[in-house]
Amino acid sequence: MSGVKAALKNLKGSISGISSPKRDHLDIIPTRSHRTSTESPVRGGDEKDVQAKLSSTEKLVDDYGSDSDSNPDAAPAKHIEDFLVNNDDPPEIRRHYGKLPLMQSIPPVRKEHEKLEHRWHLDEMTPERAGQLVTFRGRVHVVRHMSAKMCFIVFREGITTIQGVLRAKDGEVSENMVRFAEHMRPGTMVLTKGLLRQAEKRVKLTSAHDIEIEITDLHLETARTVPVPFSVYEAEEQTEEHKIADRVRLANRILDLRTPTSQAIFRVQSGVCHFFRDFLDIQRFIEIHTPKLQGGATEGGSEVFKLNYFGRPAFLAQSPQLAKQMCISADFQKVYEIGPVFRAENSNTPRHLTEYTGLDIEMAIDVHYHEAMYTIDGALKHIFKGIYQRYRPEIETLKHHFPSEDMVFPEETVRITFAQGAQILNESGWKNDDGQGQSEYEDLSTRAERELGRLVKEKFNTDYYILDKFPASARPFYTMPDPENPQLTNSFDFMVRGQEILSGGQRIHDYELLKTNLDKAGMDPETLKEYMDGFAYVAPPHAGAGIGLERLTSLILELGNLRYASLFHRDPKSFPQPPKSELRHPEDSTLTREKGKLQPLENLVANYGDSTNTSFMDDRFKIWRDDKTGAAIAYTPIHGRAICAGDPLCDTRQYQDVAEAFISWLREHKGLKPIWVLIGTPFEEVLGERLGFRSFSVAVEQRVDLERHAHLQIDKDVERKIRHAQNEGVEVTDHGNKISEELKSKIDQRIKEWQAGRKGEQVHLSEITPWVDQTHRQYFVAQDKEGRVHSMVVLAQLAMKHGVQVKWALDFPDSANGTIEMTVQEALKAAATAGNKEATFGGGAAADLKVGHHVGNAKATSLSKMYHQITRSMHLDNKTGFRAKFNTWNDPVYMAYPAKGLGQKGIRAIIDFFRDEDSSDTK
Repeated sequence: MSGVKAALKNLKGSISGISSPKRDHLDIIPTRSHRTSTESPVRGGDEKDVQAKLSSTEKLVDDYGSDSDSNPDAAPAKHIEDFLVNNDDPPEIRRHYGKLPLMQSIPPVRKEHEKLEHRWHLDEMTPERAGQLVTFRGRVHVVRHMSAKMCFIVFREGITTIQGVLRAKDGEVSENMVRFAEHMRPGTMVLTKGLLRQAEKRVKLTSAHDIEIEITDLHLETARTVPVPFSVYEAEEQTEEHKIADRVRLANRILDLRTPTSQAIFRVQSGVCHFFRDFLDIQRFIEIHTPKLQGGATEGGSEVFKLNYFGRPAFLAQSPQLAKQMCISADFQKVYEIGPVFRAENSNTPRHLTEYTGLDIEMAIDVHYHEAMYTIDGALKHIFKGIYQRYRPEIETLKHHFPSEDMVFPEETVRITFAQGAQILNESGWKNDDGQGQSEYEDLSTRAERELGRLVKEKFNTDYYILDKFPASARPFYTMPDPENPQLTNSFDFMVRGQEILSGGQRIHDYELLKTNLDKAGMDPETLKEYMDGFAYVAPPHAGAGIGLERLTSLILELGNLRYASLFHRDPKSFPQPPKSELRHPEDSTLTREKGKLQPLENLVANYGDSTNTSFMDDRFKIWRDDKTGAAIAYTPIHGRAICAGDPLCDTRQYQDVAEAFISWLREHKGLKPIWVLIGTPFEEVLGERLGFRSFSVAVEQRVDLERHAHLQIDKDVERKIRHAQNEGVEVTDHGNKISEELKSKIDQRIKEWQAGRKGEQVHLSEITPWVDQTHRQYFVAQDKEGRVHSMVVLAQLAMKHGVQVKWALDFPDSANGTIEMTVQEALKAAATAGNKEATFGGGAAADLKVGHHVGNAKATSLSKMYHQITRSMHLDNKTGFRAKFNTWNDPVYMAYPAKGLGQKGIRAIIDFFRDEDSSDTK
């Protein structure tokens, strides 16, 4: 182990720094002794305790009961309410802090004509109001411990943060009150009183730099009691070294929306809508609200959501276009709408959403469609000016995370034709992906749009311009053709920072021309009868446009991803399809546990397990069972950690709930920190995105694609070895899941010989126990004509999606060359014949470390160096070469740990867990 020790010694400093001190996601589960009546009890416990409890309680009552008794040796961390119990503060001090009763809108008791106490908003607290007593509700943003007698609390409301100072003072603030405050978790709601004063020093990390609050009273309204993947403070203070990925933020949208950055985005977006309405209302437009269920597609084409409308076909509106035009035909003259738009476009780029908010206008025109163009131009410039004037604090807040420059736009908007835009591109030497210049009759690609925007900014010094006279090939059927060139249309795009934010133009108001264009587009006029009637009954000339609210917001603020400008974004990956539940033992589903009993552990492995889970029956593991679902997690206590091997045995939809229940129980009853090893990507994503775990991969699940016969595509060297074994008279027999006692005895003896011949330190997960759970095993034994056992392969049943595991492939001493290869191939053939689509050899060493969640580049480098030293010293890659003979492919499996949960002790616990000796302990 000298190499391992050297790795640990050399990396002591960097490993200890892997966990950020800002994170506390798992240290927030209340201790059992001080739970309130509204909080759920800790679930689950050791398997025998849970089974005994279920047997005694669920046969009598229709209830899941409570958890087993706490381990008296456990060392649970204190919950915030512990600081309110049995402390020595007198009543006159205790009244200044504590927990308030649940707010249920009970009228306050007050004297007649007595006014309610004024509640301040944080943005009302300015330097001019220093010296006033304030009472306010806010969230705890972060708490900074300074000493036993002092701490700083940053409060947050919307985009405003302000520092509070709590210091012990005789007769007013006690040290117990300071300790109480220090244990408040970020996100907790508090009611606070204090004196607003000038800050002693400029406070850099809050939005209010020059004032602070001297806290006199601090009462808890609602405490956070569940893990969170990240805190708002962490999201706002992230760096390149510790950055929260977009997918994590968007997967936990409520948390992300609490950040001042997100608050600022949606305040600005609200302003966009306000100024849009404000301008058009002055221009005497009428706001309308059009239906989103339609009998025909608005734009034509395939980008439409089809619905079954009581047995008849219907569609979600791709825009309010048809209804807007119908209103103009109904003599509304000028209309606008702010409403949802649906596009069934299977694109997952940062520029596309399947549902967005449209800002649409339509108006009758007198002589030229430019009347509408100039109206829209006025509306947009009214928006731009209003945003930069009224929302300057929000814009400055946003620049911390989304650096940007204010938009540049002249009083007289730059307008060029599409042909002129193509000319500007071509004169610059621009080439499309096909190597050709830009045609004036073909639409711009995204790349061309951006380049044209750059050239226009360079030429005209503007981020905002109009591109007029678009080609007919790039416009929908209802667009009016240019009177001089039928290849062009009376239409335009408005561009912001090199991207289109608006499409508009003159509409066809002539019934016959519109019907002709419908036919050309392959659309059935009968499906749009109500729309067509408006033109048959005569409609005035009109024009209009549609703006994407999210895109406009994103481009003004330079967010880079439309999803940040969408409250709860919808894209092709929204609403993931629930996994199909194909179980080997449907009666033992964790979704429908039979009352009074736990599902057999062996059946759970066959229902939900991967290769690591087949080791759950080994003596080295303790089994936690969830009394609600019956789910199982295996762990080994070692060096103050609980090494948890493999995914939880439950339906994947229950991963988060089950993991949270286990972590709560582990912390409260055992005082251990969890470290998960050899977990698959779905569970790693839950731990990383939902519970804030750090994760990385140094191992792979080595799988074989049986459905495509990968196991038969072996190289000539393996074929030669198999022929040699056959020539030696060795034959492989499939014994199913039953094997004679005589043969068992022979195999046991050969296993002892094999174990005695091993040299050096061994690294393993599973013990050699081939006769455990024979129901889910299949035995392949290679013997010669004299009955001597040369090799044995044991297959273990896994979840249907994983097929089977080559649980053990034992090549016994002095066996014929090629025997083990022949036995493995026969086993894989049998697995394929039985209908399994996949097999796995289990975990193996990865070539390189792969970062999962919340591990920065510097920490990844440190971990990678350590991993390679350990790999070399312990020969972890020995198995990989043999398995590759059967065309395995590598599926990453991960290690995941909570903040402050790894360190040198955690590394040592992981190494000792895999060593071939009993190094576990109770802590």
